[in-house]
Amino acid sequence: MKGLLIYAVLLLVFSGPAFAVVNINTATHAELEALQGIGPAKAKAIVEHREKNGMFASTESLIEVDGIGQGTMKQLESSITVGNIVDTETTAAMTKQ
Repeated sequence: MKGLLIYAVLLLVFSGPAFAVVNINTATHAELEALQGIGPAKAKAIVEHREKNGMFASTESLIEVDGIGQGTMKQLESSITVGNIVDTETTAAMTKQ
């Protein structure tokens, strides 16, 4: 029984990163592709939209990206964030230097 408990705890510890929320304002192409329903074409479209139009104000504004519809949004709703916009913009500016 003790072994089963240890196994369950280890399973939870090592499965944690699989449930990480992705910040769509800072995510790389590869990080976006790791999301359910996002392949190479949609990841590229998200990055290009972000570069052209700036940061996403909300997760719901992802719907403005070509190829992202209601079905994709439903799949992503618990997996994405825009983070704190001020902190995100600061981080983005620092990485461009």
